Amino acid sequence: MRALVTGAAGFLGSHLCDRLLAQGYRVVGMDNYLTGNAANLAHLRSSPNFQFLLHDVTNFIEVQGPLDGVLHFASPASPVDYLEFPIQTLKVGSLGTHKALGLSKAKTARFLLASTSEVYGDPLVHPQPESYWGNVNPVGPRGVYDEAKRFAEAMTMAYHRYHKLDTRIVRIFNTYGPRMRPRDGRVVSNFIVQALKGEPLTVYGDGSQTRSFCYVDDLIEGIVQLFERGGPEPTNLGNPQEFTVRHLAEVVLRLTGSRSPIVERPLPTDDPKVRQPDIRRACETLGWEPRVSLEDGLRRTIEYFRGIVG
Repeated sequence: MRALVTGAAGFLGSHLCDRLLAQGYRVVGMDNYLTGNAANLAHLRSSPNFQFLLHDVTNFIEVQGPLDGVLHFASPASPVDYLEFPIQTLKVGSLGTHKALGLSKAKTARFLLASTSEVYGDPLVHPQPESYWGNVNPVGPRGVYDEAKRFAEAMTMAYHRYHKLDTRIVRIFNTYGPRMRPRDGRVVSNFIVQALKGEPLTVYGDGSQTRSFCYVDDLIEGIVQLFERGGPEPTNLGNPQEFTVRHLAEVVLRLTGSRSPIVERPLPTDDPKVRQPDIRRACETLGWEPRVSLEDGLRRTIEYFRGIVG
């Protein structure tokens, strides 16, 4: 089996490359390093089964030889990134998805789209099942990411229905682990870096908003299972255990031994108040559920950040 992973130098893309290679795939990784990091793939450069292509997926994609799968992970994915690169975010979700689907069609390859829980917006239904259509502000600052992924899902289903392409859509909920970027705007990495540096932990609002945190190894396992034996309908992957942001801050302080204070800042525009996946579809169709507890996952992530935060 030979697969292309777009966004291969990113947090999730690089872990996915590792997992596919470990399972015997030959992997072609593609990235333009807009938000990806070459260091995430450095350990794979000597692998005979890994090939890297420096390319922007919003342009025509050409890959020599057969492909069995295309896994489309290219996109800025944190608030800091997609607010800094709003046009690129919209382009990779629209043009990039179109180019990746076109390659899948040309190669008769299975296609998997990395979508997001952000398609649900600030949800009015809790927890969020795949049948929920969402509550999204299309013209708010977060709309560039939310609507790019909603369009990408629609394009993927159009190729499935019209071209009979074998497709998958994974809706990814908050995920954390090694290879996250410091200061990437995600709450787990922000808290860990602030705690390790002795800086105040920044909570937006009063910290009562909730998130569900899935460790990266669990998520990647679910993605590979979905790719290999899932169906075309969107599938939530994430950890259904729900925590307040303030609770997360307190756990990070305890695990790092930091004495940093917690400070409150104004809530960003359209920041979701709740976020919790309904994973019944993944449980029933894939037999998948997360196994790594929040504390175990945070310990592994803190260990990683201790090695890179000066």
